[in-house]
Amino acid sequence: MKHFVTFALLLILNVHQAFAGPVRIKDLVEFDGVRGNDLVGYGLVVGLNGSGDGLRNAPFTEEIMSNILERLGVNVAGEQFRPKNVAAVFVTAALPPFARGGSQIDVTVSAIGDASSLLGGTLIMTPLNAADGQIYAVAQGTIIAGGVVAEGNGANVTQGVPTAGTIPSGARVEREIEFDLSNLNNLRLALRDADFTTAGRIEQAINADFGRPVAFMLDSGTVQLNIPETRMASVAHALGRIENISVLPERKARVVVDQRSGTIVMGEDVRISRVAVSQGNLTLRIEEAPIAVQPNPFAEGETVIVPRTNAEIEEEPGIGLAEVPDGTSLSEVIAGLNALGVAPRDMIDILKSIKAAGALHAEFIVR
Repeated sequence: MKHFVTFALLLILNVHQAFAGPVRIKDLVEFDGVRGNDLVGYGLVVGLNGSGDGLRNAPFTEEIMSNILERLGVNVAGEQFRPKNVAAVFVTAALPPFARGGSQIDVTVSAIGDASSLLGGTLIMTPLNAADGQIYAVAQGTIIAGGVVAEGNGANVTQGVPTAGTIPSGARVEREIEFDLSNLNNLRLALRDADFTTAGRIEQAINADFGRPVAFMLDSGTVQLNIPETRMASVAHALGRIENISVLPERKARVVVDQRSGTIVMGEDVRISRVAVSQGNLTLRIEEAPIAVQPNPFAEGETVIVPRTNAEIEEEPGIGLAEVPDGTSLSEVIAGLNALGVAPRDMIDILKSIKAAGALHAEFIVR
């Protein structure tokens, strides 16, 4: 049977095919304590081609510019200066786990004033703070903007987002996160998608690989490791061995629908109970066509507007009453609807109605 896909994307994912083979534990869990930290800073971008902040609308830009100049030994107290090539920005970055002093990380720069573009600008040395208020990195460099602006006397065009950009390796780590991995006796594995079956399989796979009980499932989202029982040279050696153990994960029956793009993503385990489906569209059209009636020649009277209304109802062809047998997979239902030429948005409405009727046995997520 040939399936026809409309312009709006209809995507059917078969979870069984996507996860046909085992998956490494490192792709299923996060190791407790082995995590990144978010950094943020407030800085100044210079060198813009007249696309910076209007200092009348962004006085904080003038304030930070004055502070920077004064730290460099330039006294600007009481001076009036309003350059158009500077912009105040927020600088964000993620400090990866075990980042050492001197290593470099990427940063994202975003304008917070009324600057129209950061293209070609240079970020002045900006300290980046973590949630504890301490400085962990310092950022500086030339910005690679994410868009472009072209303008003339009568029109302008913008592509992408020129008010935000990145600086690859634009920040240097100045302070390290204190975390002593080597002295841990117990370490928890946090599943990204909590599931009792998957957690149990991880426990069994780790114990089978080491040949003794070194892992214990605490709940659907946590597996605890007894590090001394691994008898490895260090915690790092134990984690390096564990993260490459393969496990077959279990997934919930789930249907995800994106109404804006008409995308439908589903798993193979989604099932539908016995249900009957009928779908069609009614179109009501009302047109006003008033007629002007004038008096006869040489007769007294006034022109009168006589209303004329044309009303009609059209029923577009849809799906007649169709019965879906018990135990049918959702992918088979979608394939049948798709073969009938049902539009993705109508298909989404049908799925909503089947879920509301209690016949769709899966988690239904609408975005």
